[in-house]
Amino acid sequence: MRSLSGSVATAVRLFITSSIFLLAGDVVAQQEEGSPRTECVAGQAGGYACDGVDLLAHLAPADMGAVSANGQSVLNDIWGWTDAETDMEVAIVGRSDGTSFVDVTNPSNPRYLGNLPLRAGTFPSSWRDIKVYRDHAFITADNADGSGVQIFDLGQLRGLPPGNRTFSETAVYDGISRAHNVVINEDTGFLYVVGSGGGTSCGGGLHMVDISIPASPEFIGCFADPGTGRAGTGYVHDAQCVMYVGPDSDHAGREICFGLNETHVSIVDVTDKSAAIPLARASYPNVAYVHQGWLSEDQQYFFQGDELDEQQGITTSRRTLVWDVSDLDDPVLVTEYFAPGTSIDHNMYVVGNRLYQSNYVDGMQVIDISEPEHPQQIGFFDTQTEPGTWSGSWSNYPFFRSGAIAVSSSHDGLFMVQESDRALVTDVAKAPELPQVVRLVSTYPNPFQNAVTVQVDADRPMHVRLFLTDMAGREVLDIHSGELRSGTQRFRIPATSLSGGAYLVRLKGDGVSATHTIILLK
Repeated sequence: MRSLSGSVATAVRLFITSSIFLLAGDVVAQQEEGSPRTECVAGQAGGYACDGVDLLAHLAPADMGAVSANGQSVLNDIWGWTDAETDMEVAIVGRSDGTSFVDVTNPSNPRYLGNLPLRAGTFPSSWRDIKVYRDHAFITADNADGSGVQIFDLGQLRGLPPGNRTFSETAVYDGISRAHNVVINEDTGFLYVVGSGGGTSCGGGLHMVDISIPASPEFIGCFADPGTGRAGTGYVHDAQCVMYVGPDSDHAGREICFGLNETHVSIVDVTDKSAAIPLARASYPNVAYVHQGWLSEDQQYFFQGDELDEQQGITTSRRTLVWDVSDLDDPVLVTEYFAPGTSIDHNMYVVGNRLYQSNYVDGMQVIDISEPEHPQQIGFFDTQTEPGTWSGSWSNYPFFRSGAIAVSSSHDGLFMVQESDRALVTDVAKAPELPQVVRLVSTYPNPFQNAVTVQVDADRPMHVRLFLTDMAGREVLDIHSGELRSGTQRFRIPATSLSGGAYLVRLKGDGVSATHTIILLK
């Protein structure tokens, strides 16, 4: 085992010290520019129903370039991008008539930067989905022939002041005509287009694309799990694809996709794109539409939503299904969590021991999953003031360093919110009041050749270990052991002493455990 030492360690210490003071200085200016936080008091924040979640800011669709033929643009998916060069944070907001880019570096003062219109010759779509890889956004649309996958270089946003600009796509992937969603495994540089039609549709299953060079995507192959999907073609509505570091040692270091296939949850080993291996498929009582889901950070549990069970009256209240996937070949449904209300659940994501779930007209729910088999709702923010069924919170993005959560609401716009008992990372005055939270944010570039940089964000000082292991779990490098100061810290790992292949960057602390896979090309 080796340690970072000498000039590298000195440089890291100097960078940490200087970045903390720069961060504190930036915070004062940003907080002065933004609106004050609207606290959730007596179940209300700025006229919106809430519990334990405060409102930081709100932008209406018209404030984000939404213009359509009928005068109304419906928001849909949302994703985010953090610029590793400048720490700029951007909400990428899907609309029926295009895609909006909003600078949310100061989440109390979001700034609209511009619009990427529909691809020429295509029509508006109620379904637009977005993911990000290597500073590029990948955007697709369902029920919109000719959309393909728009690719947009997010580096164009650096340093831009607010403005109503019109951007052009950097490239377009035309291997499909349309698709319901895009899924990206950032550890391997692969894009999985799902629910596609036209071109090589793969039966609506996993359409696998090498995006290691983002603007030059290359189709690699298909996989569809026959017997799943309403048409029995293996149609995938949504998915999550990861490098597996969970408890099932039989599949350690493999690339695994969890598919939400309308009728089943499908688990597939896609390490070899030419010979993907189906591991398991699972269903459950009273299935209506297997829609979307997300893994716990330790990859032992999979949280899944059924989009139509509430609407069809199959369940009496909102249902979230919890799968124990510690044996990938035999997933077990361990509980059905029922929450108050009958609204339709949509997209959900996991950060630490929180599940952030968008539930249309009931807004964004905060669910405590510290005991995964016994979830508990601990807060919500309702983005809609009018009644409806399919309107309200479509999705959310809870992965920003600031701790702010970006929520898209179909007719109501972009909401920046945060749990009431947490302060923004930039809100240094409140930091001592917070739970200890440290996040392993990113590893870049990945794959790498000469060196890789690991970014860690801390809400307050905390004792941690940051280390590198091989895929068998053997420790090969001690990156940092000891006190981690608050703010953003980056650690550069040179490749000189490492052999080519895959490694795991691991962060461990009191109540904190996170892992990123990195790949060294030699």
